[in-house]
Amino acid sequence: MKLVVATRNPDKLSEIRALLDLPGTEFLSAMDFPNLSEVEEDGDTLEANAIKKAVTLSGCVRLWAIADDTGLEVEALNGAPGVYSARFSGADATYDDNNAKLLSSLKGHRNRKARFRTVVALSDPIGQSQWVQGECPGVVVEEMRGCNGFGYDPLFQPDGQSLTFSEMDTRTKHTLSHRARAFARAQEAWASLFSGQPATWPEWCKSGDGD
Repeated sequence: MKLVVATRNPDKLSEIRALLDLPGTEFLSAMDFPNLSEVEEDGDTLEANAIKKAVTLSGCVRLWAIADDTGLEVEALNGAPGVYSARFSGADATYDDNNAKLLSSLKGHRNRKARFRTVVALSDPIGQSQWVQGECPGVVVEEMRGCNGFGYDPLFQPDGQSLTFSEMDTRTKHTLSHRARAFARAQEAWASLFSGQPATWPEWCKSGDGD
């Protein structure tokens, strides 16, 4: 089976290939199609963005495509930054900018509960799609800790752990992370599709389903 991953980031492509244990699958990415335009992530939800990326890419290249979108949802901020996680402090925000704004926004809040959530969407070449999700609950700590990872990792401490994601080694993080859980759900949900070269969804699949 050929599967196109909606990313131009080689590191992300390698991570997804490692998370999806699919022997015999030929992984392609948006990098293999240099004439494709970037998909604007203008959805109001993680689900909308993941589905849009998968459906747009699969329609353009006429192959099955998979995409994901991730956000940090903070309880005291009514779920923010959520879908705007990457641009929480502006369109050209850096990781440090976003982390600084998050700490500022939570100043004085005793409730530090949060969760990372990843939505993974799969689309066939005619635009039918499904999505699954994975999440990791935790808390936002009061200062940045650690030097590994990226994004909000220095501020996020998973439930039951004493380290932030940035203080963990990669292997440990991948046993806990929202992205790893989401792709595990994807492999479980779509095992029959990934096992060959599908022409269409199995009968039990319904377009737009998710959990």
